[in-house]
Amino acid sequence: MTSAFATRDGSKWMPQYLTAIDGTTCIGCGRCFKVCSRDVMHLYGVDDAGEILGPCNDDDDDDFDGELNRMIMVVDHEGRCVGCGACARVCPKNCQTHVAADKITA
Repeated sequence: MTSAFATRDGSKWMPQYLTAIDGTTCIGCGRCFKVCSRDVMHLYGVDDAGEILGPCNDDDDDDFDGELNRMIMVVDHEGRCVGCGACARVCPKNCQTHVAADKITA
């Protein structure tokens, strides 16, 4: 299949869009968040049972009424992803799922 995507110099390139992060593997280090310029993912709190409690905000020290066990990254704006792959390159746990642009349905 021919790629409809190209770099500035005309080289063929296929974006790999972030579609999911495995919450059981993610350690919530935030490296992916720091390199993402598109605000695709955010840190969420998780309780002892593995249930996602909600987004963690830097503004407050909310520990979700003592329920917070750990934090993980969650893809909450996947439509903003441009497929650059920076997040995958910095992830120490390889917990992200990326799908090639030609495999994504609109």
